Amino acid sequence: MNGRRSLLRLLALAPAAPLLHACAQPGVATLAGKPTNAIFLDDDSTRAVLPQGEALRPLPAKGLQLTKVSEGWVDHLYNDAAGYCTVGYGHLCYKKRCDGATPRPYLHGIDEPAGSDLLLADMRKAQVEVQAAIPDHLRLLNDFQYAALCDFTFNAGGANFRESTLLKVVLARQFDRVPGQLRRWVLAGGKEFAGLKTRREGEIALFFEGTTIPRGVPRQDEDLSPLDIVRR
Repeated sequence: MNGRRSLLRLLALAPAAPLLHACAQPGVATLAGKPTNAIFLDDDSTRAVLPQGEALRPLPAKGLQLTKVSEGWVDHLYNDAAGYCTVGYGHLCYKKRCDGATPRPYLHGIDEPAGSDLLLADMRKAQVEVQAAIPDHLRLLNDFQYAALCDFTFNAGGANFRESTLLKVVLARQFDRVPGQLRRWVLAGGKEFAGLKTRREGEIALFFEGTTIPRGVPRQDEDLSPLDIVRR
């Protein structure tokens, strides 16, 4: 199955996040299947920055669509799996539970255009991380490869991406190793999430859009043990 068909199939089958309207329930619902995107948990003091005068590479529409499908749309405040107050396409409001006694944004929900704007702003953090990590190699990555890495970095965090074997194999242009390295990142807080597995497959399909996804045999010394998007 080529990359395009794999991605389309994943987009078609991926379940939307449940719309549990907080206004109809006491308190705010917790969506246990939605872990925090690690880009929000990175230390601000160590975030990557672009060199002065360097433009941010645009994110292609298909990459943004993958992120939207992976996140699912929730039009109201909810607590994610870590108990953090979140809204829209996985936008972290703050790192604590939505507390009715605490003033909070989006109290009456959010519409999809506003949610898309939030996602675009949030994704810039991931775009900067990817671009800064491989500045001399961006010309070697097509738009789909770049978008797949941006979605991964948004979910797994910039620090994890910078230190990952995934980045090493990309820099070495060992693209046959990309699927195996992406598939490692399926844990959040020590727990395996089905949604993370689906997301990684979507990223693989996007990375190899228009080509055949490699099915090579792992190298004898290659570490494919599961990894956690939440740094400890």
